[in-house]
Amino acid sequence: MMDSQWNFSALKINLGSFTIFPTLLWNKTNALLVDTGMPGTLAALQEAFAENDVPFEKLSAIIITHQDLDHIGSLPELMEASNKRLAVFAHELDKPYIEGTKPLLKLSGENLTAEKWASIPDSLKPFYENPPSADVTHLLTDKAELEGYPGIEVITTPGHTPGHVSLYIKDKKTLIAGDALTCIDGKLAGPVTQHTLNMEEALDSAAKFLHYDINTVICYHGGIAAGNIKEQLKAIITK
Repeated sequence: MMDSQWNFSALKINLGSFTIFPTLLWNKTNALLVDTGMPGTLAALQEAFAENDVPFEKLSAIIITHQDLDHIGSLPELMEASNKRLAVFAHELDKPYIEGTKPLLKLSGENLTAEKWASIPDSLKPFYENPPSADVTHLLTDKAELEGYPGIEVITTPGHTPGHVSLYIKDKKTLIAGDALTCIDGKLAGPVTQHTLNMEEALDSAAKFLHYDINTVICYHGGIAAGNIKEQLKAIITK
């Protein structure tokens, strides 16, 4: 019988201009990583594994919540560093962007304004011009358990991007929100308007979380929020 009991840690990774919180999940047999940071984050991620006493060699799968560069950036590095072929999970709608067959939505067309381009540090512009990519091996489906990893439920949460997903860790009553929510000083906040492609859809997605018994939320931007989660969600949705 496969182990459905999961430990988790929100990995605090300082990228200089901002901090991110990828999530490490592990049990007796496997470790999973949710999102990968910007290009060049591999060493910091490996250090975070060690700080949690999780051997990097235990990593068996990576879940990508969506296509943005700060989530897919170190995916190829992780795959190259692994001693095995890693499973890569993502939603069908974001798959072609992660695989590089389509340009990242926020880095092309009307979404990339001159003002946005000017705000990107020169050292990062090559990554925006030629984003890292990797094959997606498994597709994520709404309300389904993560294939091969019982106890983790997929919640499709479009809005931030069309194929954005969040994850619910059942035994820990913990939501891995990705960018569907943010956290400020331990309190939940809504999706960031300037980085969200469809805010109405994003708020509809946030409303889906009301159907879950959640004690803790991990936001990729802001870290952990806990306590009165439903009340905090209602305030965001009805704002």
